[in-house]
Amino acid sequence: MKARPIMRVSIISKTLAGLFVVLSAGSLQAADFSLADLMQQLGQKKSGTATFVEKKYIAMLKQPLESSGELAFTAPDRLEKRTLKPKAEAVLLEGNKLTLERSDGRKMSVNLSDRPEVSAFVESIRATLSGDRSALERYYTPSLSGGSDEWQLKLTPLQARMQKVISQIRIAGSRAQVKTIEFLQADGDRSEMTITGTSAK
Repeated sequence: MKARPIMRVSIISKTLAGLFVVLSAGSLQAADFSLADLMQQLGQKKSGTATFVEKKYIAMLKQPLESSGELAFTAPDRLEKRTLKPKAEAVLLEGNKLTLERSDGRKMSVNLSDRPEVSAFVESIRATLSGDRSALERYYTPSLSGGSDEWQLKLTPLQARMQKVISQIRIAGSRAQVKTIEFLQADGDRSEMTITGTSAK
């Protein structure tokens, strides 16, 4: 009868030991997953489409502004964001040219070489999707946490002009799939994009 407490302690010890091994294995996996690994993983995708929901949290508004639509990416440098709700709007990034088309049909184009702060902003997404580490580190200090199955990439702007607009960009995902993109503005406002329905090639 006296042996039962000892047996229980032994079982608990083995259970805790097993749990420790599992947790340790997860920690090792996360520690072994580097920025180079993530970029290599993302760089394997040559094209993809997805749907998105974006929420913008603005201090002067009680409720976030919500929009939704479609995303399309073709490596190495074509990215399209087509907003369908609440009103139609399209942003096309192709090479060094950014084109905005409003719901009334008006178009506006920007040459990224003339607007370095805009270039830095768009490269946070394009360089991540294409796995272009050198382009990413040209504008940001990247910090990666997590493992291949669940990772988060934090981007801190290097340019003083960009720092006045964005304090940090957080991109999270699983393997080669980006799931959320969050922009933290210097004035305290923020926006969060949730990406679903991803189809990649």
